[in-house]
Amino acid sequence: MAEDKKQVEAITSMSEDFAQWYTDIVLKAELVDYSSVKGCLVIKPAGYAIWELIQKQLDERFKETGVENVYMPMFIPESLLEKEKDHVEGFAPEVAWVTQGGLEPLQERLVVRPTSETLFCDLYANIVHSYRDLPKVYNQWCSVVRWEKTTRPFLRSREFLWQEGHTAHATAEEAEERTKQMLNLYAQFCEEVLAIPMVKGRKTDKEKFAGAEATYTIEALMHDGKALQSGTSHNFGDGFARAFNIQYTDKDNKLSYVYQTSWGMTTRLIGAVIMVHGDDNGLKLPPRVAPFQTVIIPIMQNKPGVLDKANELAAALKAKGIRVKVDDTDKRPGFKFSEQEMRGFPTRIEIGPKDIEAGTCIVARRDTGEKITVSLSEIETKLPEILDDIQKNMLETARKHRDAHTFSATNYEEFVDAINNKPGFVKAMWCGNVECENKIKDDTTATSRCMPFEQEKISDVCVCCGKPAKALVYWGKAY
Repeated sequence: MAEDKKQVEAITSMSEDFAQWYTDIVLKAELVDYSSVKGCLVIKPAGYAIWELIQKQLDERFKETGVENVYMPMFIPESLLEKEKDHVEGFAPEVAWVTQGGLEPLQERLVVRPTSETLFCDLYANIVHSYRDLPKVYNQWCSVVRWEKTTRPFLRSREFLWQEGHTAHATAEEAEERTKQMLNLYAQFCEEVLAIPMVKGRKTDKEKFAGAEATYTIEALMHDGKALQSGTSHNFGDGFARAFNIQYTDKDNKLSYVYQTSWGMTTRLIGAVIMVHGDDNGLKLPPRVAPFQTVIIPIMQNKPGVLDKANELAAALKAKGIRVKVDDTDKRPGFKFSEQEMRGFPTRIEIGPKDIEAGTCIVARRDTGEKITVSLSEIETKLPEILDDIQKNMLETARKHRDAHTFSATNYEEFVDAINNKPGFVKAMWCGNVECENKIKDDTTATSRCMPFEQEKISDVCVCCGKPAKALVYWGKAY
């Protein structure tokens, strides 16, 4: 029995050390491994399979809104990057430079893309000439490099995978509509697929993307009470268009600048899934993003007919569109149970000689631990129902946790106490001045997460300075 629990014992309790708990899970569940390149990780099959499911389902949603996929170069010439001053200043500390090609020094330095606004602008300047060429609604799936000082698997690494959408429109109204459309798409995706509830809102000017007119964000709350920015959508207005001279002839035969947007999600979503749903036994994967939605564990598999029945059952479930595998390794059943729990698969099916004789199997739920006896004749219809219930239950559990860890403060003493002693979001009014943002960050290390679309008025004055308030803000410590 002790051997069977080795998988769980290798995971530090989240109440003891949340950061170590997280690292233990990503390594023990074999989601990633460290590489010889400092700050860069190997995403192993178990981790990449989650990303593939995220990518597939997100891409389908993109295309339903008219998005087309492209691929842009990895390198950006320094002269191109410098066309947009604010953008360059925002990324300068994080860029990696290529200064030599082969044996010869380059005549012009190249940046390994930290993001691709400048490349898309260069493209649009070449291909957009008339109002008939608009809109351009492009997206690319790629990796980017940002020279982070401190790294953590999925949450922050020097190279990571993401998608970045870049669009060009004829009017400011169309650009604003697309910016919010993609943010709403992100929030819906996270709730429906990742079972993570989001707070949607606008970033303050201090926190917005370099070069943007407005940045909108979805913010999630992790189990330890820290916030995680999970997706952003930016309205660039015509700032980039003016810097890159992206003009078109409108319907009145006049030259006009385009209006642009950009929006992105990254592999940090995998980190969010871990930190929102996991427990001391390991991962808990929502069914819609689980590489395997069920694992069949044959009991006494050396007995005649057991393994055959397990494989027969797997084939029937696969035919119904369920992602399934049979664990036919020679490990003991108890070890298999522990291992599959740690890997977070939503259900496991136990089937042995007695079950086969009775025409039943046992379905164990990862989310609640409940064991359900199901007739083999009904398993093909019952299992999808169980998976749907798990998906809904995981979202509701996460929403209850977020709501229970969202607090309000109407004065600074109350605010500081909440930030320091009640991990979670703190709602408080703000005057709109960056000086108050800076003071809050200096005093508490908390930052403004967003000004939510659903505004409340919990006070008339700023929680920090006491001056008239302009907006409600969600504040919190963040990853």
